[in-house]
Amino acid sequence: MTDPGERLRSSLAADQSSAAASGVGDWDSPIAMEALRATRVLHAADQEPFPAPGRIRVITIANQKGGVGKTTSTVNLGVALALYGLRTLVIDLDPQGNTSTALGVEHTVGTPSVYDALVGDRTLSEVVHPTTASPNLLCVPATIDLAGAEIELVSVVAREHRLRRAIEAHIHGLPADQRPHYVLIDCPPSLGLLTLNALVAGDEVLIPIQCEYYALEGLGQLLSNIDLVRAHLNPGITVRTILLTMYDGRTKLADQVADEVRKHFGDLVLTAVIPRNVRVSEAPGYGQSVLTYDPGSRGSTSYVEAARELAQRGATLGQSDRPGAPGPPGSSPAGALAVTEDGAVPARGTSRTQESQ
Repeated sequence: MTDPGERLRSSLAADQSSAAASGVGDWDSPIAMEALRATRVLHAADQEPFPAPGRIRVITIANQKGGVGKTTSTVNLGVALALYGLRTLVIDLDPQGNTSTALGVEHTVGTPSVYDALVGDRTLSEVVHPTTASPNLLCVPATIDLAGAEIELVSVVAREHRLRRAIEAHIHGLPADQRPHYVLIDCPPSLGLLTLNALVAGDEVLIPIQCEYYALEGLGQLLSNIDLVRAHLNPGITVRTILLTMYDGRTKLADQVADEVRKHFGDLVLTAVIPRNVRVSEAPGYGQSVLTYDPGSRGSTSYVEAARELAQRGATLGQSDRPGAPGPPGSSPAGALAVTEDGAVPARGTSRTQESQ
């Protein structure tokens, strides 16, 4: 099996071969190669778009360990998907609001946010904000108010289904040609009620794993919780994607961790690996993703490749992969969602009898 470092070198070699074949200048220098990669990202709209998924994909990005790249991956995957032609909605479910910051979305106290949709009476349509990255990318920000949401939701009926119902109602209310292809949910670094809402709302889980052994220790607990959610609240949830992050090609440890993850999870692990790159860390300070901050960096290139692979896998998914799922963008609204006769969107796995009790 080719190690992540070798894959990165192969990718660079492919860029060099492509540039040489085009006969455009001398691309042997690192600066020239970075310029080539930046040009590809900056002119993403002129390139072949990523394939649209067979259905709307609601992806929960979760890992209870902090600092493994959940927010960074949510932001940059969302931007990459949007730049390459796919309508994407990012939901920031972390009270710290880092996703909102990186996408240039206001999230000060009083800003309409996901808190108002979870605890208040606003719809997601009322709290969706445009982003600075792409017209195809929208964001539901998180404010500090979200920190108290878990306490406020304790006494709410069907509290675990609040986010799912909000997402389904939002999608149902959109014209077919405006529905998102992807909904990405960024979770807080915990396994509390907010993360539980995200797991119930999602149809698949993407787990970012830092290439260090500490990052593997809590993985069993996360997988156990996902199994519990599948058994009791959301029978359709499944771990479909593993993303290796913060890979340091200078250390054997990173290769060892990557190999262990690939042996255990097999094809769930994306081929693309996110390297440890200072540009990825700098970008949020300017309210940007790494793709817009430094499109020629290794971090930017890696996230584009990860998003491409995610999209290619999604293109093979059919409607049958998600029981009761909304139809793909462009399908008729009549068959998109299971809506009750009174206009409510029932939570998956919840019967009308259960709701009335």
